[in-house]
Amino acid sequence: MYKNVIVRKPCRAMVGGITSAPELGKPNYDLALEQHGAYIKALRSCGVEVRELPALEDYPDSCFVEDTCVLTRECAIMDNPAAPTRNGEVALMEPIIKEFYPVDRIEHITAPGTLEGGDVMMVGDHFYVGRSARTNAEGIRQFIEILNKYGLEGSEVPLEKVLHLKTGVNYIERNNMLVSGEFIDKPDFESFHKLVIPEDEAYAANCIWMNDTVIVPAGYPTVLKTIQDAGYKTLTVDTSEYRKIDGGLSCLSLRFTSLI
Repeated sequence: MYKNVIVRKPCRAMVGGITSAPELGKPNYDLALEQHGAYIKALRSCGVEVRELPALEDYPDSCFVEDTCVLTRECAIMDNPAAPTRNGEVALMEPIIKEFYPVDRIEHITAPGTLEGGDVMMVGDHFYVGRSARTNAEGIRQFIEILNKYGLEGSEVPLEKVLHLKTGVNYIERNNMLVSGEFIDKPDFESFHKLVIPEDEAYAANCIWMNDTVIVPAGYPTVLKTIQDAGYKTLTVDTSEYRKIDGGLSCLSLRFTSLI
């Protein structure tokens, strides 16, 4: 169960954030703020303390805090994002993480290794790490070495099409995994019960489990019904403006239990 969540208010510069889907248009900032508020409300309703950090106008993608670090039950691992425009976000996040983790339990991914939290999926004490355009082999090597130091495990999952691992696969506890596209038949996940996401709702593979409730992006009825039929309580949050800059539900928060 999670007790803590960290989010960061979107900055006005988000409308110019990194995107692989310019055809969706630029985000509407006012609507993005409204959606972010609804996201925080949904998180709080799941029984967690939410820390909202101020906007960072120098970093258009800074609302996507998940890419700055990976927070485990044993340690915090500060990432090294591949996108040069995002490197400064990690340094600004670390003082916040020190409020929740002892200094001797904070580790770092260093160059030439790159790693972004969107490529990391936690399943109990095992962490699946997507090898992507943003997370390289050296970053994964360092990450798994750090995990092993604390009695945790990790394994690499090569990506073929998606930006981040959790763009297309997400674990929602109870041995259930949401899978779409290239992940439907990946041998890495053959031991899990797969909830297959149809291609026309692939964006909604990015849901988050929050203390026995699954938060689902609004507007994807097939995915919502599939999750409800699997026995979960659900909440929906509209993330239309974040989709325009390659973001989803998991990207917008760090979900963990403090060690302090």
